[in-house]
Amino acid sequence: MSAPADVLPVSPADRPATRAETRSERRPEIEGLRAVAVLLVVIYHVWPRRVSGGVDVFLMLTGFLITGSLLRTVERRGRVAFGAFAARLAGRLLPPVALVLLGVLAGTLLWLPRTRWHDTLAEVFASALYYENWHLAAAAVDYLAGGNAAGPVQHFWSLAVQGQFYVIWPVLLALTTVVAARGHRSPRTVFLGVMTLVLAGSLAYSVVWTAADQRWAYFDTGARLWEFALGGVLAVVLPYLRLPRASRVALGWIGLAALVSCGVLLQVSTVFPGYAALWPTVAGAMIIVAGVTGSAFGADRLLTLRPVTYVGSISYALYLWHWPIFIFYLAETGRTAASLKGIVLIVGTSLVLAAATTALTDRIPLGGAGRPAAIGLACLLPVLVIAGVWTSRLDGQVRQEGGGIVPAPAVAARDRPRTYADGCNQVTGRDELLTCRYGATNPARTIVLAGNSHAAHWFPALHAIADANGWQVVNMTKGACALSTRPQRYQGRPYPSCDRWQRDVMAEVRRIEPDLLVTTATISSPFERGETLPAGYVERWRQLGAMGVEVLAIRDTPRMPFDPPECVEVKGAAACVDDERNSLAAVSPAAGLRRPPPNVTFADLTPLLCPRDRCPSVIGDLMVYSDKGHITATFMRSLAPAVEKEIRRALGP
Repeated sequence: MSAPADVLPVSPADRPATRAETRSERRPEIEGLRAVAVLLVVIYHVWPRRVSGGVDVFLMLTGFLITGSLLRTVERRGRVAFGAFAARLAGRLLPPVALVLLGVLAGTLLWLPRTRWHDTLAEVFASALYYENWHLAAAAVDYLAGGNAAGPVQHFWSLAVQGQFYVIWPVLLALTTVVAARGHRSPRTVFLGVMTLVLAGSLAYSVVWTAADQRWAYFDTGARLWEFALGGVLAVVLPYLRLPRASRVALGWIGLAALVSCGVLLQVSTVFPGYAALWPTVAGAMIIVAGVTGSAFGADRLLTLRPVTYVGSISYALYLWHWPIFIFYLAETGRTAASLKGIVLIVGTSLVLAAATTALTDRIPLGGAGRPAAIGLACLLPVLVIAGVWTSRLDGQVRQEGGGIVPAPAVAARDRPRTYADGCNQVTGRDELLTCRYGATNPARTIVLAGNSHAAHWFPALHAIADANGWQVVNMTKGACALSTRPQRYQGRPYPSCDRWQRDVMAEVRRIEPDLLVTTATISSPFERGETLPAGYVERWRQLGAMGVEVLAIRDTPRMPFDPPECVEVKGAAACVDDERNSLAAVSPAAGLRRPPPNVTFADLTPLLCPRDRCPSVIGDLMVYSDKGHITATFMRSLAPAVEKEIRRALGP
């Protein structure tokens, strides 16, 4: 998956003032801070395709404003007004969200290929129901989903994190209020202690998980909660900070410079949200502490300019619109990056839509206790209905209309081995060995399938063979973890969970004593290194031989330089063919082994995938590839007779 989109600006719901209040009654420099942050997000997304650290600033600012608002309510009423709080949020947040999601649905129909419809609809659901961050976190650790193109609502993950904060924070404050009342303490003082604990605990969790699994941590609410807490702590202590004007002027400029430079100096998408996220959050906090200095030389003079505060006032809608406009631009133009003219078009269109959306939703009357919530939920209903009906129709599709290709390109990405749906393939971030057995209960033969996803995609053929012969297949696979003795790397980093997983694989193979173990023999590659047979593979085969286990090592399958289902959908099957030599050697490296282990039988089924050295995306009426590097379950089942022949050759008489 591409680098995650940055976070949204603080929504209008975060403002402690009511809609009737004028701008002058708020802190104008915060409106300016919103503007700077959202412009950084937009510019960095469109060019140079980086993230700016705005996620952390905006979450901190949300914590600052919401904490102050909730504490004032508690001090005024003696309790948290859950109903009023939720209704106000729904009335302000949901109408712009619904409008943008309806626009995304229309844009998906107009500009995205059908191969991307299902994933986009799933993300629209997740965005509307505020769990997009967990949806993307699951995709981030799903090896097969790792190459998916960025969706038009990917940036809604941060809105989901905010939504979960809106549930957690009032409950936490309500419990704090009860404790404070029993101890005759100020809720503000007690909640400051609670927030400090949350800040410390969540930051520690964030640092640990960012180091262990950054792709998951990026979307994890627990790894982001400290940023809200930092804003909350600032909201409580700010009235007690008394700094000289000169210090505040310096603080404002230092904070602004640090915020602007964050995305330039740090690779935010790969190091956040651990300790590095202190940079932008502290920068934002410095700007808030500086406040309005009244100095002609203060950063607040820039932040409170009318054009800047206007952009701040539409920042919520601008954030919501800019990413889908960018994604649809790329889809329509076929580009991988925006041109200068494209950047102007994307930013200009986003500004116009943001201004119109803000003007439209600000005119919605929200009077009455339950009216805001009812209006917000009513706005989301069409989104959920349209997405639901559309998804249902896609789920029932098994053939391309008029094309006869099975599976249809639009659904080929989901034509994976059933072991994935069964939860039998371990994800990259975990090391627990998952074993699943398929076929006969008392089998005549037991076959183990072990290795990475390129071993896993042979499962449909093995399953068909086992069912036909009264055999059993034991699945032991893990994303990006080939069967090897050597330490492996994943996305350029050490992959210790693979090493631990393999130890358990070997122990389980020793225990069950299979008749045959099937795995991959080589690694295909579209890059300069070409197809290889790592020494660690051979060493592992020799270890299996010492255990008395026969091995069928199947040559790796070709990898395509394009997404075959999308190519077939857009250009037609005839245009979606690649040369076998682009990812495979002229002769399998396994054929060149001087002393191959005697327990290993090598199989090369490349001619069935690449007739006459050309690798088509469609053979006959079957879609061969589910993505750039994996074979559809449907096509794999068609290879069962050829695979069975190789298995019987490996098993011997």
